[in-house]
Amino acid sequence: MIDAVEMTMFELKDKELHFEKNLEESENDDESLRIDKRERKCPEVPICQKVTLTIKEAAEYSNIGENKLYRLIAAPRCKFVLYVGRGKRLIKRREFEKFLESSIEV
Repeated sequence: MIDAVEMTMFELKDKELHFEKNLEESENDDESLRIDKRERKCPEVPICQKVTLTIKEAAEYSNIGENKLYRLIAAPRCKFVLYVGRGKRLIKRREFEKFLESSIEV
């Protein structure tokens, strides 16, 4: 016959196993939520469809170095630069394409 102490030990062990199982399930749920958040990011827009480009994107798009692009947009009346706030500069893609088409040398 199992006495009360042994019964309590069995109950505790059973509860511990049940708790561990629930903990593993909740960790899996948390991980799936993290994956879902990553998957919910906005789909990447191809560079050729963007209105403005970062300096890095413009460099990749045109095969012109980032340093050269910074020098080009530093010109006082650069038509293809868009200032956002105090320090951020974006490249207007269509204007940049027109500039490239009309330029013989950069």
